[in-house]
Amino acid sequence: MTRKLFSLFNLQRRLRLAAATIIFSLPSLQAQAADEVRRIDSSQSFAQLAERLDAAVVANKMVVVTRASASKGAASRGVSIPGNLVVGVYRNDYAVRMLEASVAAGIEAPLRFYLTENADGSTRLSWATPSSTFAPYASPALDEMAQELDAVFAAIARDATE
Repeated sequence: MTRKLFSLFNLQRRLRLAAATIIFSLPSLQAQAADEVRRIDSSQSFAQLAERLDAAVVANKMVVVTRASASKGAASRGVSIPGNLVVGVYRNDYAVRMLEASVAAGIEAPLRFYLTENADGSTRLSWATPSSTFAPYASPALDEMAQELDAVFAAIARDATE
């Protein structure tokens, strides 16, 4: 009986240590991911940048698949907040390749751009690089696809903000 309790105690200690290791490594993973967020400031108005982003997505042969805006939601309630818009961008052939490489990575689709309006009326376009988004899945095929998408997303951002 004492041996079983000691063994159970050791197992619990090892599980706590493993959990603590995972938990304490999370901030460094988040900091690493934050380094992979790209930002471009623009003098365009929020409406102009949103329109140009849509055009840049189409010009780069991608598709806007989702849109979410807290500022529009707030406006519908009579509340005014600076403009913000999350735009989900993807394309079906990339979706198929992603899922062939990793079904778990499907939660990352669509990849997103984030438009924000600054107090002075200027705007910012932000996005996490596809390679940083898909890196945790440790799939060479997914990494290859993500590098292609890095170039596509950079082109979309450039075209929208120039």
